[in-house]
Amino acid sequence: MSKKVLIVTGDAVEALEVYYPYYRCLEEGYETVIAAPSVKKLHTVCHDFEAHSETYTEKPAYQLPAQAAFSEINPEAFDALIIPGGRAPEHIRLNENLKPIVAHFFEANKPVAAICHGAQVLTIVREYLQGREMTAYQACKPDVEACGAIYQTETLHVDGNLVSGHAWPDLPGFMREFFKLLR
Repeated sequence: MSKKVLIVTGDAVEALEVYYPYYRCLEEGYETVIAAPSVKKLHTVCHDFEAHSETYTEKPAYQLPAQAAFSEINPEAFDALIIPGGRAPEHIRLNENLKPIVAHFFEANKPVAAICHGAQVLTIVREYLQGREMTAYQACKPDVEACGAIYQTETLHVDGNLVSGHAWPDLPGFMREFFKLLR
């Protein structure tokens, strides 16, 4: 039986951080569902690093269909969770249906992968992060520490069932470690 992977996101998700994991999961033969606050076409963004800017820049990218709403998700039906970054995490974490979904994966010790600003979603389940180690985009260090987690400066980190990555350039290693846990 094929394993099922849930990706939780919303508008302004970083395009590479959602498309790369989505297509890699499909390539591996995993049933993969993209869930968002509502079923709709999501507007993704491209974050890049440019010499003139002290931080990343943001440009519109592709549209991506969300196949399910958070309110429709039964997390017990899934084997693993991926949380992409971008600006989506700052607003999807406010959705009341998301916390029980994310909490389930920690309670059941299923693989959870959060990259870049995906760490902001984990602030809603801080009780599962106390003393855990993880990385995220450096601007999210305060969010990681506010959860009681220990921020790691390397761009890829695994702590038990939690895989965390710094940003989209780390996706190959991020997905490699995620698949090790999922298999």
